[in-house]
Amino acid sequence: MPDDPKILDRSNAPEVRKLNPGKTIVFTNGCFDILHTGHVRYLAAAKRLGDLLVVGLNGDGSVRELKGEGRPLNTQEDRAEVMAALEAVDYVIIFAEKRVDNLLREVRPHVYAKGGDYTEASLDAGEVAALKEVGATIRILPLVPGKSTTKLIEAMQRK
Repeated sequence: MPDDPKILDRSNAPEVRKLNPGKTIVFTNGCFDILHTGHVRYLAAAKRLGDLLVVGLNGDGSVRELKGEGRPLNTQEDRAEVMAALEAVDYVIIFAEKRVDNLLREVRPHVYAKGGDYTEASLDAGEVAALKEVGATIRILPLVPGKSTTKLIEAMQRK
């Protein structure tokens, strides 16, 4: 992985707040296996909710756990590099766990953004507890209709 200052080692997650005093930190997370328009628009909308956007990127093992064998299609290093190249993204932190609650406690964001395929009620209970613990506001952002990694993979398999 190239030496990119936007890709933080997990051990540096608690430093985000210290390095950016007075800034509103927005956090989101996901697998981001094949980047598509829906992701780009979602990340740009998340960035507009504050000053800095931190993306928690599921590591390869947790993507397999969540999405099944054969995923991810791109390694965590490649996915992190692509995410870091986006203008809207300020930091990328790879996390190995299936759920992001521990990383949320480390970063302590002000705002937590999630895509419209979720509702506050459908968020993982441990993640919601971590968000309450750190005082983050939850914002659900609209999905871009018809855009998903699963649909892209299915379309490629049909060809």
